[in-house]
Amino acid sequence: MVENFLPARFQFHLQRLDPKRRLNSLVASHKTLLFTFLWIAAFGSVFLWQRTAYIGGSVVGPVRGKFTVFGRIKPTQPMPRLRPVMFDLKDFGGVGDGFTLNTEAFERAVMSISKLEKNSGGGQLNVPPGRWLTAPFNLTSHMTLFLAEDSEILGIEDEKYWPLMPPLPSYGYGRERPGPRYGSLIHGQNLKDIVITGHNGTINGQGQSWWKKHQRRLLNNTRGPLVQIMWSSDIVIANITLRDSPFWTLHPYDCKNVTVRKVTILAPVTGAPNTDGIDPDSCEDMVIEDCYISTGDDAIAIKSGWDQFGIAYGRPSTNILIRNLVVRSVISAGVSIGSEMSGGISNVTIENLLIWNSRRGIRIKTAQGRGGYIRNITYRNLTLDNVRVGIVIKTDYNEHADDNYDRKAYPTLSGFSFSGIHGQGVRVPVRIHGSEQIPVRNVTFRDMNVGLTYKKKHIFQCSFVKGRVFGSIFPRPCEDFDVYDEEGLRLVKPAAESNVTDIDYDI
Repeated sequence: MVENFLPARFQFHLQRLDPKRRLNSLVASHKTLLFTFLWIAAFGSVFLWQRTAYIGGSVVGPVRGKFTVFGRIKPTQPMPRLRPVMFDLKDFGGVGDGFTLNTEAFERAVMSISKLEKNSGGGQLNVPPGRWLTAPFNLTSHMTLFLAEDSEILGIEDEKYWPLMPPLPSYGYGRERPGPRYGSLIHGQNLKDIVITGHNGTINGQGQSWWKKHQRRLLNNTRGPLVQIMWSSDIVIANITLRDSPFWTLHPYDCKNVTVRKVTILAPVTGAPNTDGIDPDSCEDMVIEDCYISTGDDAIAIKSGWDQFGIAYGRPSTNILIRNLVVRSVISAGVSIGSEMSGGISNVTIENLLIWNSRRGIRIKTAQGRGGYIRNITYRNLTLDNVRVGIVIKTDYNEHADDNYDRKAYPTLSGFSFSGIHGQGVRVPVRIHGSEQIPVRNVTFRDMNVGLTYKKKHIFQCSFVKGRVFGSIFPRPCEDFDVYDEEGLRLVKPAAESNVTDIDYDI
């Protein structure tokens, strides 16, 4: 009988449904169907019951989207005390229902931290589980913003709530439109000792409406980042998720001593324009490590100002370490340098990187009028998995702030080291195109073996580049590279025919 396969608590109900003998033949002929139906109905009743279940007199149901079994909720992790003084957003009137606007609650909490004694060690604002809708708000010095497990800060979608700010001084204009730009959801200026962390809580920019308006040209100002911290130092961002930014996701601008660790950054890989993951901009002494980034533009893009404005501002990005990352960029590149690099970019190390299902792996881009320099860039232990172009250096990225840029401001590019470059599914492994005015100098390759999938024998594509290859690498370099063995003994140059001329510029 079917009821023998059911838990005892359901057998009684089945017996009540069978008061007449004529049902026996129906049960016998539809055992499988009835068994399936009863199980679906039983588990459906459990889910419905949870919506009105009570524990200690309080409705619990599906709390904060969690699945609960018979009213038992997985306990949330306690929020650690990272500062001498702790505050809870609820104490300032915060309501985490996803609908109530909590801007004033955040502002009151930040104000309370700002009033603490300077030598007190600062304050910690805990954001408990829930969905906390807010307009943009500012941080303060000596502050920790702690996002609990299952907490989510939501940016309000109506741009009327987002303040307008002057253009960045090293850009001169809004990056997308002339004039003012929208501020970021979470913002800070001239601060010291800032921490944004948690038990992998989320900051969600709800950028979908911004992307659509941008694509339809309905915005009069440049979109705002999700998190932007300017002219500040001693910054730590760790153990959180950042997602669906209206524009660039995390934008430290002219900052020193910045650490980004164990951060997940997400946006749709298509249809989410300019949602770069992390954009260090005129920053010094920065570490990005142990992160996962999959966005609608560059996963990481190192910058330092745009054309004549960046040259005048004169703040380089320097001493940057990027390591132990998994990144994806269907539209652009895993890690980019430029094209806004007019203040200079130097002393960058990128190591232990997996770039998968991306248009490009590594990309360096600049142009006439940028000025500045890119030098002393080291890449180690890169894995390219299904990447159309592995390594790109491009010197004709002609996108300018206005028509007043200096035509004689040529950037200088030198000192690029690549070692331990491996992978499979790569269409073009290396493309380096300098120009007569902007040659690319001192490029070194060691230990490179990249599996190609394209039918044509694509190898290095080069122009106006000088470099060296040490040891055996695959594919073969172009004739612009001198070849040495591992001990530095000069060997013959590759054949001239290895310099490919049938270039597909679309990739």
